[in-house]
Amino acid sequence: MGAPKQKWTSEEEEALRAGVDKHGAGKWRTIQKDPEFSHCLSTRSNIDLKDKWRNMSISASGQGSREKMRTPRPKPLSAIPESNSPSAAPTPLPHKDASPTTPDATKSAQDAKNPPRYTALIIEAITSMQEPNGVEIGAIFSFIEQRQEVPQNFRRVLSSKLRRLVAQNKIERVQKGYRLKDSSFATKTPIPKPKDPVNRTRVPQNTSSAKAMDPIEEAAITAAYKIADSEAKSFLASEAVKEAEKIAQMAEETDSLLLLAKEIFERCSRGEIVTVA
Repeated sequence: MGAPKQKWTSEEEEALRAGVDKHGAGKWRTIQKDPEFSHCLSTRSNIDLKDKWRNMSISASGQGSREKMRTPRPKPLSAIPESNSPSAAPTPLPHKDASPTTPDATKSAQDAKNPPRYTALIIEAITSMQEPNGVEIGAIFSFIEQRQEVPQNFRRVLSSKLRRLVAQNKIERVQKGYRLKDSSFATKTPIPKPKDPVNRTRVPQNTSSAKAMDPIEEAAITAAYKIADSEAKSFLASEAVKEAEKIAQMAEETDSLLLLAKEIFERCSRGEIVTVA
């Protein structure tokens, strides 16, 4: 049946709490091997630490809920008798469960919500290189890769993004790559027109047309993705054909060299003197 489990002492519980505060929950083997807590937790296994921490967490949460249930509710303001003496306004009590939000947590949450936008980096790459004959896609890929981390399939994403910018007339494709449609490309802020005081209360009537343009824009984006994908596949196929042609040419040259070596060997075997020019 094995030896019976011994009851946890207060020293072991304090060592377990300090180990979780230092290394975090789940690092039971690390807590056991830590010289600061090993003298107290040497007789306990990692499973014992996990079970004990779960029981301590459940008991702590249960005790907290009982304390919340025992706290008296504040009396309504109408039940408090009015007095002639002026009284200070009641100050709200801070919530126990409220935790301060750190700037790092807010920044990480914003980074998770906002995916990286490559349009500005593509424009920056084309502008900084200033190639009159166009910037190749490999140079744009290297430019963006040096500035931020990119996914594995970023080459295909970049190709589709370039096709979309070409469709939007922001850049144009030339023989060797891509370049800006206009050298003075910049984001122009429209100048607001003065409002007519008579037509201030007029309701806009273009909401239906804006809603009708959404499916058209989605269809255009889908078509651009498919075109970019097909072009990428055709490019890979053409590269494969070129590679096959090179291999076939190398095979022919190898065959001719083998025939020449065979002929030289036959002549040498007959005693002839062969000179190679």
